[in-house]
Amino acid sequence: MAKHAIQDIRNIALVGHGSSGKTTLADKFLTFTGAINANPSVDDGTSICDFDEEEKHHQHTIEATLTHFTHGGKKFRVIDTPGYPDLIGQVIGTLRGVDTACIVIDASGGIKVNTRRVFQEAGVAGVGRVLVINKLDAENIDFASLLASIKELFGVACVPLNVPLGLGESFQGVVSTLTVPDDTSAAVIDPSVIHEGLIESIIEVDEAVMERYFEGTEPTPEELARLMSRAIAAGSLIPILCVSSKTQVGMSELLDGLAMCGLAPDAVAREIKHDDGNRNLIEPDPSGPLIAQVFRTRIDPFVQKLSFIRVFSGTLHKDSQVPSPEIRKGVKVGPLLEVQANETAPVDTAGPGDIVAIAKMEELHTGTTLGELAMPAIQFPTAMVGLAVTPKSRGDETKLSAALHKITEEDSTIRLDHDPETKELVLNGMSELHLTLIQERLKRRDKVEVDTKEPKIPYRETIQNNAEGSYRHKKQSGGSGQFGEVHIRMLPFPHGTAPEDFATKDRFASMKSFHYHEGSNFLWVDSVVGGSIPGNFMPAVEKGFLERINRGVIAGYKVQDVCVEVHYGKDHPVDSSEQAFKTASSMVFREVFEKAKPALLEPIVTIHITIPGDNLGDVNSDLSGRRGRVHGMESAGGDLQTVTAEVPLAEVSTYARALSSMTGGQGSYTLEFSHYEVVPGNVQQEIVSKSKVSEDDV
Repeated sequence: MAKHAIQDIRNIALVGHGSSGKTTLADKFLTFTGAINANPSVDDGTSICDFDEEEKHHQHTIEATLTHFTHGGKKFRVIDTPGYPDLIGQVIGTLRGVDTACIVIDASGGIKVNTRRVFQEAGVAGVGRVLVINKLDAENIDFASLLASIKELFGVACVPLNVPLGLGESFQGVVSTLTVPDDTSAAVIDPSVIHEGLIESIIEVDEAVMERYFEGTEPTPEELARLMSRAIAAGSLIPILCVSSKTQVGMSELLDGLAMCGLAPDAVAREIKHDDGNRNLIEPDPSGPLIAQVFRTRIDPFVQKLSFIRVFSGTLHKDSQVPSPEIRKGVKVGPLLEVQANETAPVDTAGPGDIVAIAKMEELHTGTTLGELAMPAIQFPTAMVGLAVTPKSRGDETKLSAALHKITEEDSTIRLDHDPETKELVLNGMSELHLTLIQERLKRRDKVEVDTKEPKIPYRETIQNNAEGSYRHKKQSGGSGQFGEVHIRMLPFPHGTAPEDFATKDRFASMKSFHYHEGSNFLWVDSVVGGSIPGNFMPAVEKGFLERINRGVIAGYKVQDVCVEVHYGKDHPVDSSEQAFKTASSMVFREVFEKAKPALLEPIVTIHITIPGDNLGDVNSDLSGRRGRVHGMESAGGDLQTVTAEVPLAEVSTYARALSSMTGGQGSYTLEFSHYEVVPGNVQQEIVSKSKVSEDDV
């Protein structure tokens, strides 16, 4: 890998809504700079970046693709990312590996759902932001209105660094607003009008320069160049650049602009975590301690796992042993690879700002840190749209399991759950489209086809009253019999209550000990005195409780938020056994549970819905019909509003279709698990009638 000074490295993510021209832009970067000798085309299926079969079929990017080239003495690494909102995980991971987000906007299509989302995610990631208005050769462009909407949505820090000369078929070039030429008659907006605001946005980060400017002294070109990077890093300047990726008009100016505005690795403040919880800024020093992180994982058709690594500090050497906070024995690094789309070339070392890949390292996963200290975890959104999957062909269970493991390695927003309650294998993704793309990949790459259905909702069972009772298990059929008797009291155990605060002598006068199971929020108290249940049988009593908790009582769903006090029992010197007491405790749990006003709990999710203001009434009315509770609304910029509500998961499992229908495809939403709530009586009766529990308990 050719070495470049850290100030000459530009790691850039191309992000934005689908069809804004990101992939074409990435392809043209490579041809324009001479990095490749080809004439790639997304439409013809010959794109350098969209090389995957699904990408060629859909003519959309599905996976983030790394490329590299040099321009103006700068080493560029550009990562093309998907524009589907459903594939936001690819963007979030990529933003950890770069220093600048280049947000591409279709000049005629304007700002769309994913444009807003990626702008926000870039802000969360703390990287520099540059807006690129692409496709200025298209028809029906209102450039002034587009600029106004950008400022309204993203703020007054958004300032054009150049403006177009002509639009549509007449788009012939761009003119700088930083160094305004004498003749600007062909510009669609007078660049001199923008010049003053641009200068003020740049110098805002330096009080001395700003003071001199307002006293009448213009900043020098050297001062502007120095301060521009600081302004972009601080967020006081978000430059706007203009181009047509198709005709390449404005391409040279765009690359020059990215060389000037793209942040170097030492311009982005990043932190490292210490074991004591303290944080320190990372110094991008080649001779410093190694700090690197896997930000993306890809598995190619030949089942070669590639871990993409960004180095933040120190130097990573090929064939070296390096520590990792997540891997106790450390990592034996193999060959390092520089990646150009789907091709790789070996390199010996990687320093601060470099991005390399390592092949066939099973212990590395997206988010894994290399070095002594841990980088912050990459926060991916929670996948809430699920499908229960089974292989179409009998005997393909093992094959499907291996294929799904690869899928979850590649995409951190995908979650695979094997639900012991519903006995289903549930594939969770960001949307129905996301899950459809996964099924296509399984079929093409792994030769596995699946049958799918909506998964069962993971309800829970609990109680609302206190109750008590006993059960004697007695069985005699020749030889040794079975005998065990267990007496219990059952109480609701509120979620979030500390076990030690609940299990007190004031509540359980004869308590000897208590046992807490966090997964089901189950607390049981041993208050047996006088050895009425011998101590050697108490573990069997606990096993009986846990077995019943996992099997459920009224509808076959897992029990939670329950406390049981075992206060008395009886044994037989010959016929008592662990099995007898396990059976007795399972049965007494069931009988007392049924007397304690049992109830079903359903998962409640928090939903954030971003929609045009005109659709507020329809969406609020629809949420009410789904048993939702609206908690508030706030402006999302422009005419957009974000509605926040709580709603049962069962009511929004297929919400994507409904929202698209209500908003003409302009709405978007995210879901996050919130808590469990008691199901209304009429809904509970319907669920119980569909989910009968077997009475054969013995």
